[in-house]
Amino acid sequence: MESFSKSYAAAGVDVTAGYKAVELMKSHVAKTNIPGVLSGIGGFGGLFEPDMKGVKRPVLVSGTDGVGTKLKLAFLMDKHDTVGIDCVAMCVNDVACSGAHPLFFLDYIACGKNFPEKIAAIVSGVAEGCVQSGCALIGGETAEMPGFYPEDEYDLAGFSVGMADYDNIVNCENVRPGDALIGVCSSGVHSNGFSLVRKVFDVSEKTLAVHYDELGATLGETLLTPTKIYVKPLLALMEKVKVHGISHITGGGYYENIPRMLPKGVKAVIEKDKVPVLPIFTLLQKVGDIPERDMFNTFNMGTGLMIAVAPDKADEAVRILNDAGEKALILGEVQSGETGVQLV
Repeated sequence: MESFSKSYAAAGVDVTAGYKAVELMKSHVAKTNIPGVLSGIGGFGGLFEPDMKGVKRPVLVSGTDGVGTKLKLAFLMDKHDTVGIDCVAMCVNDVACSGAHPLFFLDYIACGKNFPEKIAAIVSGVAEGCVQSGCALIGGETAEMPGFYPEDEYDLAGFSVGMADYDNIVNCENVRPGDALIGVCSSGVHSNGFSLVRKVFDVSEKTLAVHYDELGATLGETLLTPTKIYVKPLLALMEKVKVHGISHITGGGYYENIPRMLPKGVKAVIEKDKVPVLPIFTLLQKVGDIPERDMFNTFNMGTGLMIAVAPDKADEAVRILNDAGEKALILGEVQSGETGVQLV
């Protein structure tokens, strides 16, 4: 007998909509299956059996995050199939920065009303992010919460678990003066700083529909561009080059994130003219009259990752990343000094 509660439905929760959403998302989830997924065994937890072959000392690495107020743009544009990529990216990129391979991902969607097609669209983006990063979507939760969220709004968060060999973990201990700093280009604003973005552009259906020649698209299309997922290029790089440090440029921009990969007594010196600033950031700074330091302290400015390698490995690292489909370039170097970031 199918589960149904008239009383619960009267309170605003339609459990049958939840069942339909699950059915609609199954095909998307199936695309993410990789070796290790144990399907059909656990009903209340996602099961994964990692392959330990060749791993001397396995270490689990986890990351969790959400999409933030970028979701407001998805609501206004009624486009929900890309924010899931953002959610995955924010987690798996962090995991990969430690030298780990993401194994699996779980999502959490809280909504005011469960519209099954919308939920399935969100999960399709999550699944796409998992495919891009080579990990499996092994579980999740959809919570219908009437009275807590407006009917047409939702929140999206998730977490990923990866695995690294202890001897291959990337941390700040190996970063030293003379190391080259390689920037890997971003796809746009990614998923950080959107409270400021929304304020500057007075975001609405009307403003998001405006086409800008310098962007080659509407404002909404540009801002909703999903966060780049760097997992596979990073893993390809780490197979061939000893990577000393990696920083995922998220909220806090250059000034907060790059120092996280630096030991005490060294600084990152970056040539400002070499930074591949994207048109959206130029437009954002101009419209909002935002000081340059605030821009670099809030946004990625066109650089999604910063990687430190030995100077004699820099050209090889750039070539490997470019061959993997990224746009990478040398932006500066590590020097002795007070720990921090210096733009010159």
